[in-house]
Amino acid sequence: MNADKKIIIFLCFCLAVGRNFFAESKSVVLGGKTGWPELSVQDGVTFGTGRFGYQAVELATNARSVTDETDLLLDFEGADANDKRTFLDRSGNYSVQSNSLLRSPKSVMGHSSALSRGNGKGLVLRGSPESVFGRQGGTGSWTIEFWLCPAIAENGERVFEWRSSRIVDGYVLFQMIEASFFNNRIQWNFTNIFDGMTANNGEVTLLSYSALIPNKWSHHEISYDEESGLLECKIDSKVEALKYITEGGREGKTIYQPVLGEVAPINIAPAYTGSLDDFRILTRVIDSSQPQNLIYDKYKIDGGRFETLPIMTTQGSVMNSLQIVDNVPAQTEIRYYVRAGDNFFNWQDPERAPKWIRVHNEEEIKGVRGRYFQIAAELFPDGAGRATPSVTEIKINYTQAQAPTAPFRVKANPGDGFVDLTWSYSVDENAGGYYIFYGNRPGEYLGTDANEGPSPIKVDNITSFRLTGLKNGAIYYFALSTYSKDEAQISGGLSNEANARPGRR
Repeated sequence: MNADKKIIIFLCFCLAVGRNFFAESKSVVLGGKTGWPELSVQDGVTFGTGRFGYQAVELATNARSVTDETDLLLDFEGADANDKRTFLDRSGNYSVQSNSLLRSPKSVMGHSSALSRGNGKGLVLRGSPESVFGRQGGTGSWTIEFWLCPAIAENGERVFEWRSSRIVDGYVLFQMIEASFFNNRIQWNFTNIFDGMTANNGEVTLLSYSALIPNKWSHHEISYDEESGLLECKIDSKVEALKYITEGGREGKTIYQPVLGEVAPINIAPAYTGSLDDFRILTRVIDSSQPQNLIYDKYKIDGGRFETLPIMTTQGSVMNSLQIVDNVPAQTEIRYYVRAGDNFFNWQDPERAPKWIRVHNEEEIKGVRGRYFQIAAELFPDGAGRATPSVTEIKINYTQAQAPTAPFRVKANPGDGFVDLTWSYSVDENAGGYYIFYGNRPGEYLGTDANEGPSPIKVDNITSFRLTGLKNGAIYYFALSTYSKDEAQISGGLSNEANARPGRR
């Protein structure tokens, strides 16, 4: 086959494939080796470790957060993973005086917990005057809660301790609040805490009936309600023991309120072997009508969602598919969504934003095109709220429309208040028309004089055009670009520059 025939066949092939010949396949990768970029929406999700050890998006644990009713919050997360000893009260009400606990990756909430080896003095905290244990007087309602994972659960191990004294009628009364282990159960002791209570020498004891199982996490809660006088102990949301701190120990009688004496520090895990997580004190009683999954499940059953920032491509780009690297344990689920548009500034308005389209991994995507792409995902845990799916990488495969080439041999012929422009057709088969750029300085096409409109002026697929209303004696510079027949906003580079100076002949 001679060279001329090869050229003819090649040109026929170009015409046959039409505009698709000028499209280019491209991809954008989110996550993977380079990690995840900033997300525009991050609701109930966080970053963890996914496939191949890369950063992944996963559900955030149902960890506690600071509210107006938070007196103390120890989440044991820390700002630096390499710092194994620094713990902070997130509420800011308590300062650390001493600490022998260590940070551990074995957690039930968040990514780390506190590890007590039983050979130290625990975590000693002193409260500010705004805290429950940082001032004298009545406490009102309160709740103390935490997660435990004991190593051995021996008799006498202590998880919480506060010791002080109070002067009543000239006598010094020893005061104590303590949570300790007794016969593999947790026992709460209150000594001279409740004002006016003399029965049993001011001692109140609540002993759980459920045994603590070594190396198993359990949630513990002790609360006092100032309106009813109810002192209640719970494990994993189940009531273990309760007493009415009232005259005669019955509901509806005179209530004995808790009153604290001299300010003294509190001690977390002073003699305990095992792990501890999310230790919190509230100035209220936890609402028992609240869905339990919102309190005790590791992950919220309603899951979480993330949305990427708009990803800029080029005008007219078409999304083809997603290739996703994720991990979906049994009974968990991830749902993926995409949308696209040429301008993302109105996407915050539900009425004007493009609709989300649900897609699946490696399946063909139809009808999603624009200059900006956006990806969203909904993550759901298993029914027990104990397992989370994760997304390690999303690869967006798309077709980028190639802008058509500019026309050749642009010429400008001046007249009285006008300029006639002529040019040759663009050789690009995908050409739909042309944009005429004009202005009064070379390379700066900011003109506004022409009756046909400011620069640039859109014209059809023609080869000549007259601009009128121009100023005689002023010099004008002109250049053209070609726009695509598929999308007028897709335009290529500029042609050669021509110039002319209108005037009377």
